[in-house]
Amino acid sequence: MDSIWTESASLPRFRALEGSTETEVLIIGGGIAGILCAYFLRERGVDCLLVERRTICCGVTGNTTAKITSQHGLIYDKLLQSVGAERAGMYLEANQRAVQKYFELCAGIDCGFEKKTACVYAVDDAQTLEREMAALDKLGREVVSLERLGFAAELARTEELPFPTAGAVCFANQAQFHPLKFLARIAENLNIREHTPVKELAEHTAVTEKGSIHFQKLIVATHFPMDNKHGMYFLKLYQHRSYVLALENARGIERMYLDEAKGGLSFRGCGDFLLLGGGSHRTGKTGGNWQELREVAARYYPEARERYAWATQDCMTLDGIPYIGPYSKRMPGCFVATGFNKWGMTSAMTAAMILADLVLERENSCAPVFDPSRSLWKPQLFVNGWEATVNLLAISKKRCPHLGCALKWNEAEHSWDCPCHGSRFDAQGVLLDNPANGDLKMGKADAGKK
Repeated sequence: MDSIWTESASLPRFRALEGSTETEVLIIGGGIAGILCAYFLRERGVDCLLVERRTICCGVTGNTTAKITSQHGLIYDKLLQSVGAERAGMYLEANQRAVQKYFELCAGIDCGFEKKTACVYAVDDAQTLEREMAALDKLGREVVSLERLGFAAELARTEELPFPTAGAVCFANQAQFHPLKFLARIAENLNIREHTPVKELAEHTAVTEKGSIHFQKLIVATHFPMDNKHGMYFLKLYQHRSYVLALENARGIERMYLDEAKGGLSFRGCGDFLLLGGGSHRTGKTGGNWQELREVAARYYPEARERYAWATQDCMTLDGIPYIGPYSKRMPGCFVATGFNKWGMTSAMTAAMILADLVLERENSCAPVFDPSRSLWKPQLFVNGWEATVNLLAISKKRCPHLGCALKWNEAEHSWDCPCHGSRFDAQGVLLDNPANGDLKMGKADAGKK
């Protein structure tokens, strides 16, 4: 289903690449991360080319809830425990810088940009909120730039929500916007080629259907990285589905809200609409999907009317921190941006700012916390390994062309989904979501069969 964003924006179109060419920097992937990378590199006078398999912003970027915030759940207490104060401070500073960059760029663009307060609420666990505030107080004292970047946090009540809570941790000076109207302006003068899938990567060369692109440096911004031979991303990432309803005649809210609990609800206003999110589950598993949200809407907003319903898919990392930086030690001059953990708007801006520096061999003080080569030894690694093993051994006629896992039928969305790495295909076998790099091979008799 189309999102409220795709129904209300007109994006520029770009012709396909014909034949071979060369460029200083090649960017693969035409979502928000790739487009922002191209924008910042062009600003710095770098010759770059962005190629997109289909059309720009046709994937996850067009299906976001479009919250711009450095508050990524109750993450900072966890980061203090897992990576220490210095790197937790890097994470907060990098994302708050990204928020401020949106304020700067959106000032001259008609994209529904609104300054907002972002809140993470707890239904009944006040202690988890208190621990997060203690962590933020500590980081606020140690990261001297935060106050200058507009960072402010507080414990607050949640009278706007339709049910009682234990309170919320709230960040002031955050924002929301219309992502596609923003990107339509950002992309309009960039060197972009649509309908140009990259079939293979070789040394300083990308092979397309109609030629080769010779590059000096490469940025892979394809949501899930496309190269399986390096970086171990097939073990470091898994994918997660989330669902959104746009409701009319629902009581409006001024702030943006997210439940601290895994699988909880998300709320934000959008003009005359309320965007209600949730129903999430690992790709290839079952979950609440839109049915859960419709039950919530019926309970708390009985007068509301559903106008839009859509779903999105997010790459999740082992430790909750994106992978932004060198693709692999064995791929010099190649960089990656992935694993945004459901916070794609801010993380994409963070990635573009960091990668623009790294491509130009400039130091970025926040880059170390996002380094993709950091340790793999996290509990989620074993979960990912177990899921891959189970589904590789499962008996199924329909196998994912990515690494051969058994596909599962998604009844809610009428798609074939891969529980291992998140590739998805429609009932006829057409690729919907990567990391698979092509359609299913299905005979006419098999198309649409479960």
